[in-house]
Amino acid sequence: MLSLKKLQPWRQTLHSKIMASTFIHSSNQFPIHGVPFFFFFLFFSVSLSDPRISESGSFCGKFKPPPTSGFIPTFVEEMEAISELLTTRSWTTHFVNSTPPMFALSQCFKDLSHTDCLLCYAASRTALPRCLPAVSARIFLDGCFLRYDNYSFYKESTDSLRDSVNCTSELGEIDESERLGFGKNVRLIVETVTRTAMENGGFGIGEVNGMFGLAQCWGSVEPEGCRACLEKAKRSISSCLPSREGRAMNAGCYLRYSTVKFYNDKDEDRDPDGISGRRAVVTIALASAASLIIFFSAVFACYTRITKFKKEKKKQSLIPTSFKDSNLNYKYEALEKATNYFNPSSKIGQGGAGSVYKGTLPNGQVVAVKRLVFHTRQWVDEFFNEVNLIRGIQHKNLVALLGCSIEGPESLLVYEYVPNRSLDQFILDKNKVQILNWKQRFNIIVGTAEGLAHLHEGCKIRIIHRDIKSSNVLLDENFNPKIADFGLARHFAADQSHLSTGIAGTLGYMAPEYLVRGQLTEKADVYSFGVLILEIVCGRRNSSFTENSTPLLQTVWDLYKSERLTEAIDTSLNKDYPAKEAMDVLQIGLLCTQALASLRPSMATIVKLLTSDVERKVAIPEQPPFLNPCGPSRRSCRISSLASHAVSKLEVSSCTSTDSGSSSNLHSRSGDFAELSSN
Repeated sequence: MLSLKKLQPWRQTLHSKIMASTFIHSSNQFPIHGVPFFFFFLFFSVSLSDPRISESGSFCGKFKPPPTSGFIPTFVEEMEAISELLTTRSWTTHFVNSTPPMFALSQCFKDLSHTDCLLCYAASRTALPRCLPAVSARIFLDGCFLRYDNYSFYKESTDSLRDSVNCTSELGEIDESERLGFGKNVRLIVETVTRTAMENGGFGIGEVNGMFGLAQCWGSVEPEGCRACLEKAKRSISSCLPSREGRAMNAGCYLRYSTVKFYNDKDEDRDPDGISGRRAVVTIALASAASLIIFFSAVFACYTRITKFKKEKKKQSLIPTSFKDSNLNYKYEALEKATNYFNPSSKIGQGGAGSVYKGTLPNGQVVAVKRLVFHTRQWVDEFFNEVNLIRGIQHKNLVALLGCSIEGPESLLVYEYVPNRSLDQFILDKNKVQILNWKQRFNIIVGTAEGLAHLHEGCKIRIIHRDIKSSNVLLDENFNPKIADFGLARHFAADQSHLSTGIAGTLGYMAPEYLVRGQLTEKADVYSFGVLILEIVCGRRNSSFTENSTPLLQTVWDLYKSERLTEAIDTSLNKDYPAKEAMDVLQIGLLCTQALASLRPSMATIVKLLTSDVERKVAIPEQPPFLNPCGPSRRSCRISSLASHAVSKLEVSSCTSTDSGSSSNLHSRSGDFAELSSN
């Protein structure tokens, strides 16, 4: 079993791939702290454990799932299930019954140790998301294979379209004078290892005249399928001659030859050349090498420090320049141990970007560890965006970021642990964890408003959260709210009127000017907060795009116009609330959700309204956007009317704009909205 120190260089390699958003393996990774052992190998040749994470080949499918499929969370679920299953075996399959369905297979080559198998799988899982959201993908590393698809492919042995060979090698080609004998040796080793694999459960390794080979069939392939796959691999790999190395990668197997020994000997019981007799020589070599190790360890101590510093400096060049606060960095191994190696029993949440685990640090501090499994450029940007924006912000109603880890195969964020989890579990779930009373709900509304006001006006820069909703409001042990998840947050200078940015967030919470025009201001958060107020008081979701249900915003507006606002209040409160205060809060929610951003109050004004000791004087709201004139049973009419109504509301303000292109931009965005809402 490898120690954590020996595993670290591989994790650094994986991290470098992640942060650069490329997955090109470097063959020059050499652990400096292992330099003294090089001299030991001069006396005694031994194969160190190697997870063989060099990529041999990959394939990304062309077809994508429907936008409403929830394909990304399904992929996360599939990969975590595979990860858990591989803790007890070297290959496994898993199936998720989703739309579309997802079938996955992971296979470690039989000569890898269990530790190296897990490392190789981690590397393949880190690389495979670059294919998302394709419904099929596969990747061959030199030590393992990972594939997912939308059909059951487990017994598939060959694929005429995607089976391939890889003949590229740093070893180069054989000289012209050696080619005849070389080709013969390649054919001999390939024949040897494929025959061995067919006779021994799908795996074979061997050596012939200085030529090394490995054959591996997937565990799910039938014996006849294994034979057919290896026969095809034998034929195709011959095209690699006169390369010193070649790989055949088929749907059901992998075949490799090389002039360098690359595999691990598994059968230690054989002693064909008198291994037991060499043990005395090995003992003497070890004793002799021990003194050299001590000597060279001392010689290289200073060199190691200098080289490590240079490596860290180079590593930092892959990180955005704004991220330089070393106090935020946690060791990946420490967080692994804190979460019991990301044990499923420690899991406390699941999102589109990954999972959240409860962990206990060595000092006894309980934390929440957010495990990000995607490493595209977008996810890297969001990771550092969240770190850089909130690392210096402290407020009682904002979740505190304690640090992060950028060393391991996954990037991790470390937050304060909030024991009561998210607000949606208390107000929106069918099986509510607990019924919140009026006082608790009112305090949650006030606290969330104070947190947003601090982001908008209490920081050195204006910060817009962009994704305020009940699942992003966490509750501590006293049910005080804490705003979380700043991955989509943006900031802009005081002299800027708005940001023009791509649309991101959650339908039903996004302000019309942002959804239709892409114009982002702090009033977008005010709109989302207004929707949140209505959900908290009414105890139901703003299901704007759900079949056969009237949107919450429309329900509250209709009751407000008919002076029956108390009918909107959550019946589970059993009328145990101050009616005037509850109606005032609902009216404030309607004020926040007005179509024109200029009519919405600021978060600071909302806090004053909510916390005022004198009688509240809440302004009269105008009709919110996105209301449904067609009735709940006609969904297609509702979608188009929502977009057109939002456009008509916004055109009132666009008439005063000097931007000659605003009108065309407005109508093109309305079409985008209609498409979004249909999802």
